[in-house]
Amino acid sequence: MPKQTFFNLKDDKKNKLVEAARDEFSRVSLYEASIANILKKAEIPRGSFYQYFHDKEDAFFYLLNEHAEERHENFIENVKVFNGDLFQAMTEVYMTVFRFSNENGKSNFIRNVLMNMNYKIEHAFTKNLTKQNIEQRFHEIYQLVDMENLDVSNEEEFYHLMQILIAVTFHNLVHCVSNEFTETEALDKYVAELRLLKKGLVKNS
Repeated sequence: MPKQTFFNLKDDKKNKLVEAARDEFSRVSLYEASIANILKKAEIPRGSFYQYFHDKEDAFFYLLNEHAEERHENFIENVKVFNGDLFQAMTEVYMTVFRFSNENGKSNFIRNVLMNMNYKIEHAFTKNLTKQNIEQRFHEIYQLVDMENLDVSNEEEFYHLMQILIAVTFHNLVHCVSNEFTETEALDKYVAELRLLKKGLVKNS
């Protein structure tokens, strides 16, 4: 989390620093990123950077959390647009992130995030869709989804369903981005796996 001094910055200075950080994390992964490059583009001294962020990870996860927040709001809006259809809403979010990862070719923040995914990064990306983060938000999703079309008995089961969908979504994003799938290929693969989940994997005896 950035320090309060970052949030106290004037918008133009804050935006310049954020863009400098985003450019560096779009160029290379978090672990290869250089604070010196961020400082140069933002035109601030090294000491100022540490007045705003604890370290480069702090800056990286601030950017990632901002993106995750946008995706969460996008997901909520899609659930409403598609009249509670959870699978269609997830598909829209999936394709939004996939397209976003390809917007600027290989120099792209979200592409680098996906190409260097680990548990800490995935947790930051998905925490707005998990029950543990904000109970009220999870309950909001539960209330919006059309439960009549799901074989789910209660909110606890719905939570586990969301965990499965999130895992499938991120597996597909990482696989399709790293293997440079086309948009059509990425969508076909994702939809095929969602279809299996919707149908179920065990035949009725």
